[in-house]
Amino acid sequence: MRHQLPNRFLSVSLKLFAAAILLIASGCQVQSPPVSADTGKRTIPVKTVAVVEENIDRSTTQPATVHAYYEVDVLPKLTGYVDKVLVDIGDPVKKGDSLATLDVPEMDKQKLILEARITRHQAVEKQAEAGIDLAKADVLSAEAQLAQAKSEMDRADASLAAAEAEFQRTEDLVKRQSIEPRLLDEVRKKRDSELAAKQSVTSAIESANAEVTVAKAKLSSAQADLTAAEAETQIAERQLDELSTMMEYLTLKAPFDGVITQRSVDPGDLVKSADGGQQSSLFVISQLSKVRVHVPVPEADAAHINRGDALTITFPFYPDEAPVEATVTRMSNSLDPTTRTMLVEAEIDNTDGKLMPGMFGQASIKTSTKVAAKMLPARAIRFDESGNAYVYALDASDTVSVVNITTGLDDGHSIEVLQGLEANQRVIDNHLKRFTDGQQVEVLAN
Repeated sequence: MRHQLPNRFLSVSLKLFAAAILLIASGCQVQSPPVSADTGKRTIPVKTVAVVEENIDRSTTQPATVHAYYEVDVLPKLTGYVDKVLVDIGDPVKKGDSLATLDVPEMDKQKLILEARITRHQAVEKQAEAGIDLAKADVLSAEAQLAQAKSEMDRADASLAAAEAEFQRTEDLVKRQSIEPRLLDEVRKKRDSELAAKQSVTSAIESANAEVTVAKAKLSSAQADLTAAEAETQIAERQLDELSTMMEYLTLKAPFDGVITQRSVDPGDLVKSADGGQQSSLFVISQLSKVRVHVPVPEADAAHINRGDALTITFPFYPDEAPVEATVTRMSNSLDPTTRTMLVEAEIDNTDGKLMPGMFGQASIKTSTKVAAKMLPARAIRFDESGNAYVYALDASDTVSVVNITTGLDDGHSIEVLQGLEANQRVIDNHLKRFTDGQQVEVLAN
């Protein structure tokens, strides 16, 4: 037998069920975002950051290349055949070490000729010295003859004076007729004889003087011959010295301590003198105990670089190594017209030999100049497909403007804004959505 519920009870049950449904619906309802009164669209809640102006240490990061501290091409001074090659690539060398030797047979012959010429000139010197000795002896002999003639002149003067006195006395006696006149003739003849003897002695003195003059002239001539012979000897000796100096170039030597980084010569090669400009280098020597790091700095940063600025270098091939600390040693103070960059150089100790010429790295130069920069967190800056930077700027009414900006310094956390924004201007912080010009947003409290 079926039982039916009273209508009153059914009506109450239905009302209770409806009330329960309403309660559940009201508890699960989600509040919708506010709606813009102007557009009727829902506004997106965002957080903002402001452009902050602060003093920062200016720095620039540029590619860096390692170069040898010194590097030289070893070229031959003379033309000849390579006799020996004494080093190979990778060999360490000290200053003055022999690298290779050349063979030039004709220079050996020239040396023998010059040595023989010197011997001949030395013999001529000895002959001239003997001539001087002979001339000196002739001078002494002539002077002795002159002295003897002068002594005979004294005797002749005395004899003539005696004869003259006797003649005058005899003549006086003849006048007084004390003696016969014939005796006067005898005395006269004797006086005339003494006078002739004196004239002979005078001639001998003149002849002796002439002999002395000739002997002295011969002595001067002999001395001149010796001087000429000595000069010829000196010329030949200097020619030999010059040849010997040139022959020293037959041995190629290292100009400084370093490492042979290139070798392009073998025994038996004919090499030509580098004076002609056609010979390529036989060896390349690099000094690697200390290296130079070259950094091309762009024009915008070049004016802020100074000697002594801190410089940090990282090398990708040593990822686990700590960055190398150095300072700016020197700079070119001029821009390369093709790249518009200034060459900056730093010296780094390389006694461990880890750095090799040609290695590439990144150099960060921290200048001593502080600049007032407008900075934004890196997360607030977007980049389009072409790499151009832009931000979503907000005005006083929280309306979006897409603003293209020019960026500068980037330390990984903040980026400098060079153009496009003013200090304290608000922009939308990091957000997943894209915004458009004129879009209204809701700014949440930070």
